[in-house]
Amino acid sequence: MKKLIAANWKMYKTPPQAMQTAHDLVNALKEKTFCDKEIVVFPPFTDIYAVVHATSGSGVKVGGQNCYPEIEGAFTGEISPSMLFSAGCSYVLAGHSERRRIFGEQNDFIAKKIASALQAKLSVVLCVGETLEEREAGYLEAVLKKQIEEGTSDAVPANPAMFSIAYEPVWAIGTGKVAGLPEIEEAHGIIRNILQNRFAESFAEMRILYGGSVKPENAGAIMKCANVDGLLVGGASLQAESFVQIICA
Repeated sequence: MKKLIAANWKMYKTPPQAMQTAHDLVNALKEKTFCDKEIVVFPPFTDIYAVVHATSGSGVKVGGQNCYPEIEGAFTGEISPSMLFSAGCSYVLAGHSERRRIFGEQNDFIAKKIASALQAKLSVVLCVGETLEEREAGYLEAVLKKQIEEGTSDAVPANPAMFSIAYEPVWAIGTGKVAGLPEIEEAHGIIRNILQNRFAESFAEMRILYGGSVKPENAGAIMKCANVDGLLVGGASLQAESFVQIICA
Protein backbone atom coordinates (compact mmCIF):
# COMPACT_ATOMS: atom_id res chain seq x y z
CA MET A 1 0.00 0.00 0.00
CA LYS A 2 1.52 3.30 -1.13
CA LYS A 3 1.68 6.24 1.24
CA LEU A 4 -0.65 9.06 0.17
CA ILE A 5 0.68 12.63 0.28
CA ALA A 6 -2.01 15.19 -0.57
CA ALA A 7 -1.90 18.96 -1.09
CA ASN A 8 -5.00 20.99 -0.23
CA TRP A 9 -4.61 24.40 -1.87
CA LYS A 10 -7.90 25.65 -0.40
CA MET A 11 -8.94 29.04 -1.88
CA TYR A 12 -5.52 30.04 -3.15
CA LYS A 13 -4.03 30.49 -6.63
CA THR A 14 -5.36 31.79 -9.94
CA PRO A 15 -5.06 29.41 -12.92
CA PRO A 16 -1.68 30.85 -14.06
CA GLN A 17 -0.32 30.57 -10.50
CA ALA A 18 -1.66 27.04 -10.15
CA MET A 19 -0.15 25.98 -13.47
CA GLN A 20 3.24 27.39 -12.49
CA THR A 21 3.21 25.66 -9.10
CA ALA A 22 2.14 22.38 -10.69
CA HIS A 23 4.92 22.67 -13.28
CA ASP A 24 7.42 23.41 -10.50
CA LEU A 25 6.18 20.39 -8.56
CA VAL A 26 6.45 18.04 -11.54
CA ASN A 27 9.93 19.31 -12.44
CA ALA A 28 11.16 18.95 -8.85
CA LEU A 29 9.78 15.43 -8.56
CA LYS A 30 11.61 14.34 -11.72
CA GLU A 31 14.82 14.43 -9.69
CA LYS A 32 13.33 12.56 -6.73
CA THR A 33 12.18 9.01 -6.15
CA PHE A 34 8.56 8.89 -5.07
CA CYS A 35 7.37 5.63 -6.62
CA ASP A 36 6.47 4.41 -3.12
CA LYS A 37 4.07 7.35 -2.67
CA GLU A 38 0.87 8.52 -4.30
CA ILE A 39 0.77 12.30 -4.79
CA VAL A 40 -2.52 14.20 -5.11
CA VAL A 41 -3.15 17.93 -5.51
CA PHE A 42 -6.53 19.41 -4.55
CA PRO A 43 -6.71 22.84 -6.27
CA PRO A 44 -9.70 25.21 -6.42
CA PHE A 45 -12.26 24.28 -9.08
CA THR A 46 -11.12 27.06 -11.41
CA ASP A 47 -7.58 25.64 -11.39
CA ILE A 48 -8.40 21.98 -12.09
CA TYR A 49 -7.99 22.26 -15.87
CA ALA A 50 -4.62 23.97 -15.52
CA VAL A 51 -3.30 21.51 -12.94
CA VAL A 52 -4.52 18.44 -14.84
CA HIS A 53 -2.64 19.59 -17.93
CA ALA A 54 0.48 20.64 -16.02
CA THR A 55 0.72 17.25 -14.30
CA SER A 56 -0.22 15.10 -17.30
CA GLY A 57 2.01 12.04 -17.56
CA SER A 58 3.82 12.80 -14.31
CA GLY A 59 1.97 10.39 -12.04
CA VAL A 60 0.68 13.28 -9.89
CA LYS A 61 -3.09 13.01 -9.46
CA VAL A 62 -5.67 15.78 -9.12
CA GLY A 63 -8.73 16.00 -6.90
CA GLY A 64 -11.65 18.27 -6.15
CA GLN A 65 -11.97 19.97 -2.78
CA ASN A 66 -15.70 19.42 -2.62
CA CYS A 67 -18.69 18.11 -4.55
CA TYR A 68 -22.48 18.08 -4.51
CA PRO A 69 -24.23 14.68 -4.32
CA GLU A 70 -26.26 14.90 -7.53
CA ILE A 71 -25.36 14.07 -11.13
CA GLU A 72 -26.75 17.36 -12.45
CA GLY A 73 -29.59 19.81 -11.85
CA ALA A 74 -30.58 23.27 -10.70
CA PHE A 75 -27.90 23.63 -8.02
CA THR A 76 -26.32 26.98 -8.77
CA GLY A 77 -22.69 27.20 -7.72
CA GLU A 78 -22.24 23.46 -7.14
CA ILE A 79 -20.24 20.82 -9.00
CA SER A 80 -20.99 17.10 -9.30
CA PRO A 81 -18.59 14.18 -8.82
CA SER A 82 -19.08 13.17 -12.47
CA MET A 83 -18.06 16.68 -13.55
CA LEU A 84 -14.89 16.38 -11.48
CA PHE A 85 -14.16 12.98 -12.98
CA SER A 86 -14.70 14.30 -16.52
CA ALA A 87 -12.39 17.23 -15.79
CA GLY A 88 -9.56 14.82 -14.99
CA CYS A 89 -9.93 14.40 -11.24
CA SER A 90 -9.47 11.05 -9.59
CA TYR A 91 -10.02 12.17 -5.98
CA VAL A 92 -12.35 14.34 -3.91
CA LEU A 93 -12.27 15.60 -0.33
CA ALA A 94 -15.32 15.20 1.90
CA GLY A 95 -16.08 16.55 5.36
CA HIS A 96 -13.17 18.95 5.69
CA SER A 97 -13.38 20.80 8.99
CA GLU A 98 -13.82 24.11 7.19
CA ARG A 99 -16.83 22.71 5.31
CA ARG A 100 -18.25 21.50 8.62
CA ARG A 101 -17.50 24.64 10.63
CA ILE A 102 -18.05 27.46 8.11
CA PHE A 103 -20.73 25.93 5.88
CA GLY A 104 -22.49 23.81 8.47
CA GLU A 105 -22.17 20.47 6.67
CA GLN A 106 -23.49 17.55 8.72
CA ASN A 107 -22.55 13.88 8.63
CA ASP A 108 -25.69 12.80 6.75
CA PHE A 109 -24.99 15.26 3.91
CA ILE A 110 -21.32 14.23 3.83
CA ALA A 111 -22.44 10.60 3.54
CA LYS A 112 -24.47 11.46 0.43
CA LYS A 113 -21.41 13.15 -1.09
CA ILE A 114 -19.25 10.11 -0.42
CA ALA A 115 -21.77 7.72 -1.96
CA SER A 116 -22.14 9.92 -5.03
CA ALA A 117 -18.38 10.33 -5.42
CA LEU A 118 -17.69 6.60 -5.18
CA GLN A 119 -20.40 5.94 -7.74
CA ALA A 120 -18.64 8.41 -10.07
CA LYS A 121 -15.39 6.40 -9.66
CA LEU A 122 -13.66 9.04 -7.55
CA SER A 123 -11.45 8.05 -4.64
CA VAL A 124 -12.59 9.77 -1.44
CA VAL A 125 -10.65 11.27 1.44
CA LEU A 126 -13.00 11.73 4.40
CA CYS A 127 -11.73 14.33 6.86
CA VAL A 128 -12.46 13.81 10.55
CA GLY A 129 -11.26 15.43 13.75
CA GLU A 130 -12.14 16.92 17.10
CA THR A 131 -12.17 20.44 18.49
CA LEU A 132 -10.00 21.31 21.47
CA GLU A 133 -13.10 21.36 23.69
CA GLU A 134 -14.11 17.87 22.57
CA ARG A 135 -10.62 16.49 23.19
CA GLU A 136 -10.35 18.06 26.64
CA ALA A 137 -13.80 16.69 27.54
CA GLY A 138 -12.66 13.15 26.63
CA TYR A 139 -14.85 12.85 23.53
CA LEU A 140 -12.10 12.07 20.99
CA GLU A 141 -13.16 8.49 20.26
CA ALA A 142 -16.87 9.31 20.28
CA VAL A 143 -16.39 12.19 17.82
CA LEU A 144 -14.28 10.13 15.42
CA LYS A 145 -16.65 7.15 15.59
CA LYS A 146 -19.69 9.31 14.86
CA GLN A 147 -18.03 11.14 11.94
CA ILE A 148 -16.76 7.93 10.32
CA GLU A 149 -19.82 5.74 10.86
CA GLU A 150 -22.39 8.39 9.92
CA GLY A 151 -20.21 9.69 7.07
CA THR A 152 -20.15 6.24 5.49
CA SER A 153 -23.76 5.31 6.23
CA ASP A 154 -24.88 5.63 2.59
CA ALA A 155 -22.15 3.55 0.94
CA VAL A 156 -19.52 0.94 1.65
CA PRO A 157 -16.60 1.32 -0.79
CA ALA A 158 -16.51 -1.63 -3.23
CA ASN A 159 -12.78 -1.01 -3.52
CA PRO A 160 -11.44 -0.15 -0.05
CA ALA A 161 -8.27 1.33 -1.56
CA MET A 162 -10.47 4.14 -2.94
CA PHE A 163 -11.43 5.30 0.55
CA SER A 164 -9.09 7.07 2.96
CA ILE A 165 -9.49 8.94 6.23
CA ALA A 166 -7.66 12.18 6.99
CA TYR A 167 -7.39 12.88 10.71
CA GLU A 168 -7.15 16.62 11.25
CA PRO A 169 -7.47 17.85 14.82
CA VAL A 170 -9.44 21.05 14.31
CA TRP A 171 -7.35 22.92 16.85
CA ALA A 172 -4.17 22.23 14.84
CA ILE A 173 -5.33 23.44 11.40
CA GLY A 174 -3.74 26.69 10.30
CA THR A 175 -2.79 27.56 13.88
CA GLY A 176 0.84 26.51 13.79
CA LYS A 177 0.05 23.97 16.51
CA VAL A 178 0.72 20.31 15.84
CA ALA A 179 -0.62 17.37 17.79
CA GLY A 180 2.19 15.61 19.64
CA LEU A 181 3.35 12.30 18.23
CA PRO A 182 1.67 10.31 21.05
CA GLU A 183 -1.59 12.19 20.36
CA ILE A 184 -1.34 11.42 16.64
CA GLU A 185 -0.69 7.72 17.30
CA GLU A 186 -3.58 7.60 19.76
CA ALA A 187 -6.05 9.12 17.30
CA HIS A 188 -4.85 7.04 14.35
CA GLY A 189 -5.06 3.88 16.45
CA ILE A 190 -8.64 4.73 17.38
CA ILE A 191 -9.51 5.34 13.71
CA ARG A 192 -7.92 2.03 12.69
CA ASN A 193 -10.08 0.20 15.23
CA ILE A 194 -13.20 2.02 14.05
CA LEU A 195 -12.45 1.08 10.43
CA GLN A 196 -11.88 -2.53 11.41
CA ASN A 197 -15.23 -2.69 13.20
CA ARG A 198 -17.02 -0.83 10.40
CA PHE A 199 -15.51 -2.54 7.35
CA ALA A 200 -14.16 -5.88 8.65
CA GLU A 201 -11.22 -7.20 6.61
CA SER A 202 -11.41 -4.30 4.11
CA PHE A 203 -10.07 -1.88 6.73
CA ALA A 204 -6.45 -2.90 6.13
CA GLU A 205 -6.47 -1.32 2.65
CA MET A 206 -7.84 2.02 3.87
CA ARG A 207 -5.20 4.67 4.45
CA ILE A 208 -5.23 7.08 7.39
CA LEU A 209 -3.61 10.45 6.75
CA TYR A 210 -2.61 13.11 9.25
CA GLY A 211 -3.42 16.75 8.54
CA GLY A 212 -2.80 19.72 10.78
CA SER A 213 0.04 22.23 10.30
CA VAL A 214 2.27 19.70 8.53
CA LYS A 215 5.63 21.20 7.55
CA PRO A 216 8.92 19.91 6.13
CA GLU A 217 10.35 20.06 9.66
CA ASN A 218 7.80 17.69 11.23
CA ALA A 219 6.65 15.54 8.30
CA GLY A 220 9.31 12.85 8.71
CA ALA A 221 8.57 12.27 12.38
CA ILE A 222 4.81 12.18 11.77
CA MET A 223 5.20 9.65 8.96
CA LYS A 224 7.04 7.31 11.32
CA CYS A 225 4.07 7.15 13.70
CA ALA A 226 2.08 3.94 13.86
CA ASN A 227 -0.98 3.85 11.57
CA VAL A 228 0.04 7.01 9.68
CA ASP A 229 -0.30 6.17 5.98
CA GLY A 230 0.17 9.65 4.58
CA LEU A 231 -0.35 13.38 5.01
CA LEU A 232 -2.90 16.03 4.06
CA VAL A 233 -0.90 19.24 3.71
CA GLY A 234 -2.35 22.74 3.67
CA GLY A 235 -0.24 25.90 3.67
CA ALA A 236 3.10 24.11 3.22
CA SER A 237 1.85 22.65 -0.08
CA LEU A 238 1.34 26.04 -1.72
CA GLN A 239 5.01 26.20 -2.67
CA ALA A 240 6.39 23.33 -4.72
CA GLU A 241 9.72 23.36 -2.89
CA SER A 242 8.28 22.86 0.59
CA PHE A 243 5.74 20.28 -0.62
CA VAL A 244 8.50 18.25 -2.29
CA GLN A 245 10.47 18.36 0.96
CA ILE A 246 7.44 16.89 2.73
CA ILE A 247 7.00 14.21 0.05
CA CYS A 248 10.64 13.19 0.47
CA ALA A 249 10.65 13.40 4.28
